[in-house]
Amino acid sequence: MTYAHTMAGNGAFHTAEDIAHRLRRVRRLAWILDAAFRLPGTRFRVGVDALVGLLPVGGSAVMGLVSLYIVWEAWRLRVPTALLARMVGNVLLETVVDTVPVAGDLFDAAFKANLRNVALLEQYFGQTGRTAP
Repeated sequence: MTYAHTMAGNGAFHTAEDIAHRLRRVRRLAWILDAAFRLPGTRFRVGVDALVGLLPVGGSAVMGLVSLYIVWEAWRLRVPTALLARMVGNVLLETVVDTVPVAGDLFDAAFKANLRNVALLEQYFGQTGRTAP
């Protein structure tokens, strides 16, 4: 794997182990946010994001801010700006659509922006994607 292009905030290069550790951490968070609970009688999974998003007014905004943590970690890993923009776009799309009652909640539960963003990071760094920790 090539990680020489990824520098830490202090100018030192991130090690492969550091990148793998950060990816595991954001993968766990994404799984909790997007897929932690199985709907009874189905194979469909939802996470804390979909449940908190059901709260009127602020639920979607709060979960959008939490989702931006994964983007912040990607920024700290110095991924390309185009990849960061795509990740922010995923979070914004999910957050904005989630403000629509009922249909937005269904979209939020199906779109899973956090798992998508982790998959983008894993693809960029050449890691195999997983949806569960």
